[in-house]
Amino acid sequence: MEEVKWITEEDEGFIDLVGPVYYQQLADGQGRFRFHTEAKHRNRAGFVQGGMLMTFADRAMGKTARQNDPGRAQATAQFDMQFFEPVRIGETVDIACTIVRQTRHLVFMRGELTVEGRQVAAAQGVWKIIGIQ
Repeated sequence: MEEVKWITEEDEGFIDLVGPVYYQQLADGQGRFRFHTEAKHRNRAGFVQGGMLMTFADRAMGKTARQNDPGRAQATAQFDMQFFEPVRIGETVDIACTIVRQTRHLVFMRGELTVEGRQVAAAQGVWKIIGIQ
């Protein structure tokens, strides 16, 4: 079985400041993403800032939500995150994203963030498909 490669994409916006973020090309409502934590991700306690984990999850889940239509306009309508364990600087964070349900106007998503197999956070969200009448 061939190993799936990690890909990064150019993004001159906010993700350029906090990334890079890597992903694997998957299908069937699934997405896998990762980023390697650096000093720029540190909070005052010396761990990875929770906002970085939220940014990472929002980006990964949004990209997974539009995987079947990459050019489709959409926006995060609702986003929740639960933190279970702190992430240390130097660790690599992975997220497995799943489309739970999709309607004509909304995509319901779930994401599980892990570091070396241990779950560090979970996210759920809804993405609004823009421009559909």
